[in-house]
Amino acid sequence: MKKLCFTATTFILVVCLLFACGCTGPSATPETAVKPAESTFQPVSYEDTPVQYSDVNGVSLAYREFGTENSKPLLMIIGWGGDMDGWDTTFIGLLAEKYHVYIYDHRDMGQSTETDAPLTIPMLADDAEGLIKALGYDSMYIYGMSMGTAVLQQILVDQPEMVQKAVLSSASVNANLPETEKLHGELEEALKDPDTPEGVRKETAAILEWDGVYDSLSGITNDVMFITGTADDVTPQSVAVDMAGQIDGSWLVRFKGIPHAGSSYAPEEYAGIVITFLEMDESPA
Repeated sequence: MKKLCFTATTFILVVCLLFACGCTGPSATPETAVKPAESTFQPVSYEDTPVQYSDVNGVSLAYREFGTENSKPLLMIIGWGGDMDGWDTTFIGLLAEKYHVYIYDHRDMGQSTETDAPLTIPMLADDAEGLIKALGYDSMYIYGMSMGTAVLQQILVDQPEMVQKAVLSSASVNANLPETEKLHGELEEALKDPDTPEGVRKETAAILEWDGVYDSLSGITNDVMFITGTADDVTPQSVAVDMAGQIDGSWLVRFKGIPHAGSSYAPEEYAGIVITFLEMDESPA
């Protein structure tokens, strides 16, 4: 099965063509025209959504949840130096219209437990897996951003049965590639800076020490989508293209002119393609 490769402009063009093809009936008169319903969408409010806590692997992980109880679960894994409130509220709100969305703080970050031990990417993957189970699920859709894609890659390799579908946004094999020189420099500077918070310092060391799971990508059979921005100079699109090529049947979406962690810059477009991917039945006819 060939890799599905989209661009944002292509996706929009296809949608436009579908609407054009569907408009073949007689034109509605002013008396019979139906006005489109006004959107009731509202971005989520972190201030109005209580923080909850779950005991996982000897720590307490803080999380918030959005959406209705009977919708499918979607776990969001935040990137380097971020806490759960770093997600764009429009992006999360749009996803929560379709799914039961969980955002959370990694250990040593935000409102989760601070520890004395160093961090590793496999440890953070174990935390995510433990949180899924603690919330009462066997598996979830999972969206990872930046460092969150490293955590998600580790889950896909170690516990693939826990991932219904995976979205990797601004992904990289690891931080030590020639293509990720800027990222590597930023991580090194963070370690040298005495003002870097301890939790961020621990995440920084974990990223630098993680060798990645590149050699195992070809064995992944889960449905996977990569999203990248053509203006991303932290985890350049060439890295995502290479990674997508390793996973048979994976999707690759490139948004023109969007930088690193693009859901903050184009939340509607990112939410749209994520929902399209998650809703798509890719089973053979």
